[in-house]
Amino acid sequence: MPWKVSDVMDQRIRFVTLALRGGESMTALCKEFGIARVTGYKWLNRYREAGSFTGLGDRSRRPRRSPTRTAPEAEARALALRDRYGWGARKLQALLEAEGTPLSERTVHRILERGGRLHPRDRRRPAPVRFERQAPNELWQMDFKGWLRAGAGQCHPLSVLDDHSRYAVGLYALKSTGLEGVSRSLEEAFSRCGVPEAMLMDHGTPWWSTTNGHGLTRLGVKLIRQGVRLLWSGIGHPQTQGKVERFHGTLARAVRHRGRPRSWDQWQPLFDQLRHEYNRIRPHEGIQMQIPADRYRPSRRRFNPRPPRWDYPSGLRVLRLNSQGCLDWAGRRYFVCEALSSQRVAAEEVDAKVLIRFRHMYVREIDLRARRTRPLVAFADGRKAAVAATAPPKGAAQGEEEAGAPAPASS
Repeated sequence: MPWKVSDVMDQRIRFVTLALRGGESMTALCKEFGIARVTGYKWLNRYREAGSFTGLGDRSRRPRRSPTRTAPEAEARALALRDRYGWGARKLQALLEAEGTPLSERTVHRILERGGRLHPRDRRRPAPVRFERQAPNELWQMDFKGWLRAGAGQCHPLSVLDDHSRYAVGLYALKSTGLEGVSRSLEEAFSRCGVPEAMLMDHGTPWWSTTNGHGLTRLGVKLIRQGVRLLWSGIGHPQTQGKVERFHGTLARAVRHRGRPRSWDQWQPLFDQLRHEYNRIRPHEGIQMQIPADRYRPSRRRFNPRPPRWDYPSGLRVLRLNSQGCLDWAGRRYFVCEALSSQRVAAEEVDAKVLIRFRHMYVREIDLRARRTRPLVAFADGRKAAVAATAPPKGAAQGEEEAGAPAPASS
């Protein structure tokens, strides 16, 4: 299976484990994985250099030196003009050129970024291409709208939107962004509309966690067990979820037009009415003035409240984590992942290490010599983001968290 069509980090780990066992020649192994021999040896040597499977992650491509970097005097002048006028890169570029310091707009923008002069809104770039999935239920977008005052409390609108049709699969008035309300809402949506192939979310609660490399949460694990592939928007780039963001704008205008409910129990009836009008009455410019209901049909993938057990490949030792997400191995307890508490995982011992898999994903490495665990972080889009360290539960061996870029977890 070529790496370009599979989870890269998982394939690298699998390749190295087979190479270490030496069951077949490097030529045959590389052919099986669809890679060149030089690539195979590169990853095997990376593992040996690091002494850990975490060494198979992508390295930064940033050059060690930048001989063509803008002169310090020009950078200082660009920052001074920014501080004086507060203008953006385009206007500053024209001013600098008039002063005899020709720089490109992109260079000026980078100077402002390095100098810490950019606001979060300045960092957002428009999506270069509008995308739309080819059929209903290929992708649902899910997000919370900012909370609304509901009497003495708060209303947190949860929106679930079909990418292809713009059909509002669900619009729920929740009292918090916690797991219980979101899980209950999704089960209602799945029971009514079926299960999508994938869901797109941001890096927020309760569908993203910084405590493991895959961003797994208990909600994410529930979705994976339904066969849903999890996708994440870019950090600081809400335009990745442009359709649900636009839906939230429509929702806000509709609430203002009708007036906010005075009591909590009036929010959900209002949302039900607005969702009906949005799906079945209101023409949508993004779909040539059709109504979303004309382009939507329920998914054939039905919701299963008791999903079947995952069949791991033969030869792997299948174990169940405890309620804290820990694994007992050779008389010691090791932390794996809280989101996987009580889940069945597969353990594969190689080179004095134990690789822990949840379904197809490698999630943790246990170093039996050092008696330490490390997250096995997959990488996506060549971008790196810090993964916050987390202390394992009491009684578990201390884990060593490292920086990496979270990747989508898929079924």
